[in-house]
Amino acid sequence: MAQIITIVLAGILTENMVLSKFLGICPFLGVSKKTNTAVSMGIAVTLVMLLATAVTYPILVYLLDPYGLSYL
Repeated sequence: MAQIITIVLAGILTENMVLSKFLGICPFLGVSKKTNTAVSMGIAVTLVMLLATAVTYPILVYLLDPYGLSYL
């Protein structure tokens, strides 16, 4: 019985694609009542993604891949 409850809870909470997509767009929906704030939020998300990529790519290529640690 415990296994069934675990499977049901995992299906509802952790493996639920609809819930995870909703939680992912929730901050965007919270500030998108006006066009100006929606554009600002879009620009902010784009800049954060660019910055994160610019920081993590050199770490992957020059530090993790040469030492066989790319799984990290």
